[in-house]
Amino acid sequence: MDQSGISPEKMELVVVTHVMDAITFCAQNVTDKIIEKINVMLTEKCPIAPTLVGRPSSHKVYGARYSEDKCWYRCTVQQQTEDKFYVSYIDYGNMEIVSRSDLVELPEELQTTGLAKKYKFWGFHVLSEQESPLFSQGKSFLHNIIHGKKLRVHKKSVCFDGTILVEAFQGNLDIGEELLKFKFAKVSLPGKRENSLSTGNLQERTGLWPTRNPPGELDTLASSLGCMPKLRPIFSDQKPQVIKEQKTIIALQPVEKINVVEESLTEIKASKADGDGPHLCSQDTEQMANKTESELQRMREVINEKDFEIKMLKEEGSVIQHHASLLGQQLEQAKLELQTVKENYVKTKETEHKHPITVASRISQLAKKVDSLRKLRDALSIIVGLNLRESNPCSADEDHLLESITIIMNYRISVPLSSEKLELAWKAYDETLENLRGCQTMAEIESLVTSRNEARDPLLAAVDHFLQEVDKLPINERLDKLKEVASSLTAIFSSVMLAEQTEEHSFEKFCEWKSHKQQKIKNVRKTTDEALLALSGWAARLSKFSCLMEKTSVTEEDVAESVDEILMNADNALCEELSTEFSEQDNQERKIVFNAFRKAMRDIEREQSLLEKIRQKYELNTKIKQELQQWQSSPPKADELFAVKKRVRSLRSQLRWKLVEVSCMEEAEELDLPEILKKKEEIAETRNALFQEISQEKKQYIMLCDLVKRGFPELPMIFPDADLNGYMNSAGLLMKSLDRDMFDAEPMRELSGRRPLLSTDFQGQKVVLKCYAVDEESEVKILEQAAHYHRAQQQNPATAVPLLALFCGKSDPLAYIMVPHYSNGSLRAIQKTSPLSSCEVRKVMKGVALGLQSLHAASVTHASLHPNNVFAIGREKGIIGDYDLTKTPEQRVFDSGMVAGSISLVAPELKQGQPPSPATDMYAFGGIMLWLHVPDFSGTLENEHQNVEFTGLDLDAQLLKLLSKLLISSTRLSASEALKDDYFISVDV
Repeated sequence: MDQSGISPEKMELVVVTHVMDAITFCAQNVTDKIIEKINVMLTEKCPIAPTLVGRPSSHKVYGARYSEDKCWYRCTVQQQTEDKFYVSYIDYGNMEIVSRSDLVELPEELQTTGLAKKYKFWGFHVLSEQESPLFSQGKSFLHNIIHGKKLRVHKKSVCFDGTILVEAFQGNLDIGEELLKFKFAKVSLPGKRENSLSTGNLQERTGLWPTRNPPGELDTLASSLGCMPKLRPIFSDQKPQVIKEQKTIIALQPVEKINVVEESLTEIKASKADGDGPHLCSQDTEQMANKTESELQRMREVINEKDFEIKMLKEEGSVIQHHASLLGQQLEQAKLELQTVKENYVKTKETEHKHPITVASRISQLAKKVDSLRKLRDALSIIVGLNLRESNPCSADEDHLLESITIIMNYRISVPLSSEKLELAWKAYDETLENLRGCQTMAEIESLVTSRNEARDPLLAAVDHFLQEVDKLPINERLDKLKEVASSLTAIFSSVMLAEQTEEHSFEKFCEWKSHKQQKIKNVRKTTDEALLALSGWAARLSKFSCLMEKTSVTEEDVAESVDEILMNADNALCEELSTEFSEQDNQERKIVFNAFRKAMRDIEREQSLLEKIRQKYELNTKIKQELQQWQSSPPKADELFAVKKRVRSLRSQLRWKLVEVSCMEEAEELDLPEILKKKEEIAETRNALFQEISQEKKQYIMLCDLVKRGFPELPMIFPDADLNGYMNSAGLLMKSLDRDMFDAEPMRELSGRRPLLSTDFQGQKVVLKCYAVDEESEVKILEQAAHYHRAQQQNPATAVPLLALFCGKSDPLAYIMVPHYSNGSLRAIQKTSPLSSCEVRKVMKGVALGLQSLHAASVTHASLHPNNVFAIGREKGIIGDYDLTKTPEQRVFDSGMVAGSISLVAPELKQGQPPSPATDMYAFGGIMLWLHVPDFSGTLENEHQNVEFTGLDLDAQLLKLLSKLLISSTRLSASEALKDDYFISVDV
């Protein structure tokens, strides 16, 4: 398609977010910048939004947590099956099945039209059905060349369902032409619903696709056209079967089959023959008709070729299936014959013991054994021809084990030779980093930095050598092969338990035993053949001697000589071979085989572990190589951080002056309300701009601190004004640019006690500022405790209240901790207005137990667990609140708030002088659970016999059992043990 005739104003720039089939895709307009704002709002509001209750509305927009990245996106619900919802992500175009717990209500500001539009290539039709392999190949082909890329699209028409019909280009590449070239789509002329082809259009177009791009342009598909919005979600749809089975026909712009082209050609020829329409008699029209007819003929030929290929493949498949059926019948027949031979052999041996041996019986038994052996060998030859080796299952298993040992031993991948040099280079480089970390004076920095930089060159050389060597190793193929071998061996020897130790020479013993066994079978068969040959020679001599019609040189002695010996040897040889073929392994042989299997599995596990380490080392060094090369020419600088800090100071000054101006205007005798409102709008804009710059400042701190940890420990000393150490010591919480005066905060008088609480907005999120009176000593203490809690909370973010920021006042001796605002979400507030049900209590308290498990795993004792400090988000998700960071655990645990109703949450051992511990947190946990189920409980939980009785309480048996284990100090459960209790086992959180 020639795009030179399309004006740039008519072209739209889009980025592809989802591919539906070979000619249909979803995309966002690149000029639409609202997606980033929507993502921020979803990240902030969805975690605290109420979960969907009841049946969803098809007209509302909801928030859904995507299964691949666990992030929130806008969606509409297409169908509901019990508690599973089939949703469509309206900003990206793909679909998925989500559970009720992953679907939340969205506020009115997010109830807007989706950003993803559905596009379809104009004038194209998919060649294959949806379930066919060609359909999937076409979809994958289009996905690979356009997904995540920017396209220029020219709008041609809009279908009844809103699908936009377009021509799409990437650079000079016409995407539609590529689909035609690889036969994933075919051309169909637009129908006559509204805009049928005019004669003017026929004159302009000289063919269905007059030009094709050269193959070389395919190489430019991945070229970027600039920054693109983050594409999420990008994975394929998950459709429930009930939806897949529905056959819904949508009235799209018509896309007919080849007969539409034929009809159009017939009309053109007829018009030309009648002499009607001077335009159709033009040279361009004639050329178009000729080209269309030739292309149609070519398409017919292609279809005929494909039909012929399909027919041949079907015939070949039928032949293969018939042959496989015959082989299966032969196999079953061979197995039956083997079983018959074995039974006959056993009966023959029994007959030999029961009946006296005469010449007739001896010859008869010998003939039966020969017949049995002949059938045995015939059956074995059939089984070997079917690649099933020998009749004995043990022999087949042994052969497979022998092949596996050969694979394990002969194709091993060892540690690359360059690995040792790489370790030495890393050791030298790490030593220079340690020296830099231990540097205390600026006088030593320059020489240590030079030493570090000099150590980079040999490290880069060693990394390059290692990467090149690993590139030549077939690691992935070897891992796949080892996995295949391990699976097959496990299936065969599934009853064998792996021992803790294996014999070092198990392989050698097994191979030696297997070789001896094979040689023995070979020798036995050779002896049998020789004995039967001797018997055949004696029979020939007897035949010649017995023939009276002809003269012979065979004498009586020749016939009678060694007859008994010949018969005995033949009988013994036949018995030996039959016994050998049907013999079972003894204990010693089984031990040899099983030891070899154990060693094979051990060797496979060791090599798999080694290969995984090599692969991980390869990925790590690839990333490090890029980083080393990035900073090799110019070391990191903090210029951008200082520029951000400068902009922050400027905006803070502007905000301060604007606040003073508004204050003066409000105190003036004559109020100028329009001007006051204008100034307040300016204040809001300045405050938002200030918060955005503070967000950029935090990003710069994260980047620089990451560089300090990775390879530039000198940065804190080179840039002391940045205070990188202070930021790192606070676990990223300390934000010195924040100040109380820049917030539009309101006191929370109903919740404020000894510690004032302020409610405000920060970067679009409702937050609470907790105020702490601090001096120089307590400021250090609060920083340490906040960092300790923050690191523990980050291990499992969803189970405890996060700390968003920490800063100290510029004009007051106060420290401020910023946390999210959970409106009326505390257990005490909920139980006052609308108490939780038993089912809701179970879910909420499981979340609290998960939070305690995370804190205790990080050696953090909460010591302040009470109803005001536990939140029930959406009445289903329980999280733990933070604690007073100015107090020690010993001070927190005896706070007056450590009660639930009339139940003291202070463990008995604390009153006896023992320090707070995870066990005392679990006592408070149990007390809260008892209060939630029995709010008016007035009994005592302290008992000198450590046997708490809950007589008269109408409680579930599982709950009573759990409470007794939580409220007794000698056998109190830990958080992880409580989560495994029957009471919580069935809870889905």
